[in-house]
Amino acid sequence: MAEGASTGAAVGGAMAAGGMSVELPLWKAISYFRVLALCYALLRYFNSYLHFLHPVAGWIYFGALILWTLASTRAFANPQRCTWYVLGFDLSLAVTGIVMSGMTDAPARISHGAPTLPTIWAAGTVLGFAAKGGWRPAAAVGAVIGVANILGHGGPTGDNVHNIVLLLVAGCAIGYVIELARASEATLTRALQVEAATRERERLSRDIHDGVLQVLALVQRRGAELGVSGAAGNGGSVDGGDFAELGRLAGEQERALRALMTGGPLPAQRLPEADRAEEPDPAGPHDLTALLRRYADERITLSAPGTPVLLPGPAAGELAAAVGAAVDNVRKHAGDSARAWILVEDEPEAVTVSIRDDGPGYAPGRLGEAERAGRLGVSQSIRGRVLDLGGTAELYSAPGEGVEVELRVPRKASA
Repeated sequence: MAEGASTGAAVGGAMAAGGMSVELPLWKAISYFRVLALCYALLRYFNSYLHFLHPVAGWIYFGALILWTLASTRAFANPQRCTWYVLGFDLSLAVTGIVMSGMTDAPARISHGAPTLPTIWAAGTVLGFAAKGGWRPAAAVGAVIGVANILGHGGPTGDNVHNIVLLLVAGCAIGYVIELARASEATLTRALQVEAATRERERLSRDIHDGVLQVLALVQRRGAELGVSGAAGNGGSVDGGDFAELGRLAGEQERALRALMTGGPLPAQRLPEADRAEEPDPAGPHDLTALLRRYADERITLSAPGTPVLLPGPAAGELAAAVGAAVDNVRKHAGDSARAWILVEDEPEAVTVSIRDDGPGYAPGRLGEAERAGRLGVSQSIRGRVLDLGGTAELYSAPGEGVEVELRVPRKASA
């Protein structure tokens, strides 16, 4: 047992040296150790079997030990093949050999510290449990082997206690090193994932810079130029103001995209000039109905309670923006003659807004196809906003039956 603990500690040092990078070489080292330990145990028994009281029983045990060690070599070389059942049988074989040693060996040899039949092979069992589950299973198995050694081979002698302590220390140390190796590997995996995400973000940033940002910058510059020229030529016409407002919005979107590219905070975006008076006040509640009136026109009908529908300012703004995205979809996809109805329901526990149109609707699976194609209006502008508020967004449609969007935001979640 002392030899088993010493060899186990040596193997543990080798495993600790290489275990921080990959785990598979550790299992291969355990597999090689078991074969070498078997050869050592056979050699020790061959040199002393004539002194045993029942040498034939020892040879029968070694026959079983040889068959099992060779049959389980591949299992101990791979963590997937080395199951808890394999380790359990390995432990039972080691305990059986230790108990048999007290029955087959001469009492005089046992009292003088003769080794057990498996000798250092039993340390391979502790190594297997350490590699599979860490230091706790290794400590438990080391204790089981120690109890078997005390009860079945010589009692609590100084040599036995010394061997048991060495085996426990070696098993716990190896198990702890393996746990560190796995934690380090998990940390490395997360770091590689972050690095891959960063590289992908840089690639997207380059694509955005080459395309979207340049277009937004051009729109901002041309909008400002057309706004100035329109105001000068038409005495401050509405067209000139519209061009200037378009340029201002393009500039805000360009700054927001640049902030997303660099990971910085998003700049505050202002509403169009006509709606700026109704912008939500972050400091207090705001009337949702007032925010939704900007979407009502000859095609869009708004139905709301006669009393204000109050929500916290940011929640009201996000919900109104989700409704605006749904209304934009109606104007873009439902056709020029389609109409839509916005219904606001003020309930004690939640606020529900329904947007229904009489357009052509869409086929089942269409939203999934659009999302896979990179068109994220529904998933981000509508569902994403409402989910961030702790609410739900449901869409119902069938070809020829229009589309209904139901947005429900709980008051507690929005607060």
